[in-house]
Amino acid sequence: MSIFNSLFGSSEENKETGSKINWIPLQFMGQLDEIVGFSNQNPVVIFKHSTRCSISRFALKQFEAEASQYNVFTEKNVSMYFLDLLEYRDISNEIATRFNVYHQSPQLLLIKEGKSVYDVSHDAINAGDLAERLL
Repeated sequence: MSIFNSLFGSSEENKETGSKINWIPLQFMGQLDEIVGFSNQNPVVIFKHSTRCSISRFALKQFEAEASQYNVFTEKNVSMYFLDLLEYRDISNEIATRFNVYHQSPQLLLIKEGKSVYDVSHDAINAGDLAERLL
């Protein structure tokens, strides 16, 4: 196991240990239309992650650990989408265009009524801040 995997974990470890977040894999362009539709009823979160970046891995693990402290994600029926932006770069580019945000990685977006109302990246990704915006 490499030093980075021991510090930040690997994709396989994340799947095996299982996050308390029920991530929905974002793998098809058509899902963006679904996200817009869902966001008219309930908030939608998109987490854009670079599987080759240790900073992105750290941000993801930190967010997942923090998110377990907040019930608001389940209480507000938030759909949580996870995008592997290296594998699905075209979807990442479309997110930037459709939601009028600058592409970054890692990046977290909150979508309500078809629009990005909250957009943060890198060390600004914080489950507590997101939870406050859901209240």
